[in-house]
Amino acid sequence: MGKTLKTVLALVLFIALIFAARGLYRTLAEKTDADSITMEADPADVEEEETEAAPAPDFTVYTYSGDEVKLSDFLGKPVVLNFWASWCPPCKAELPDFNEAYLRENDIVFMMVNLTTVGGETKSSAKQLIDEMGYEFPVYYDTTGVAGSLYGVSAIPTTYMLDADGNIVAYSVGMLSAESLGQGIDLIRQKG
Repeated sequence: MGKTLKTVLALVLFIALIFAARGLYRTLAEKTDADSITMEADPADVEEEETEAAPAPDFTVYTYSGDEVKLSDFLGKPVVLNFWASWCPPCKAELPDFNEAYLRENDIVFMMVNLTTVGGETKSSAKQLIDEMGYEFPVYYDTTGVAGSLYGVSAIPTTYMLDADGNIVAYSVGMLSAESLGQGIDLIRQKG
């Protein structure tokens, strides 16, 4: 009986996560269509628009050593949230720009979330890439797949810009240029 109950509860939780991810995706799709929020937006134009902020769903990811880190741990600071994998060429191509921005932008939190459950990705393969390239930004591992699901990540890289209040200000699917990354950082700095 106990095992059956656990299985049923796990199934209910899984279904709830799917509906939550679908809801977030719809909210973001509607917001993008209605308000033209993109990474390419001119910060002055976006600031003039009165838009309702979409709250960023909280999630837990892990450091390489297994320590829990929650998105909500960074509430009060603007966050660049990037989903990536070591086998993804566009991800690897944008990582140098993220590292440079991380070293330059002391008031911005960078959450570089490795999608450890996707495409054969492992913590070891991700860490090997980071170590070989000498990147200094913090890497967090989505070992359960929950973070990627909550944000509807269906292609990588995917980047979200969150203001200091924990709201999604902008997002982009695909590789960001250094200029677009800088524009996104300017947006969340202005909103915070």
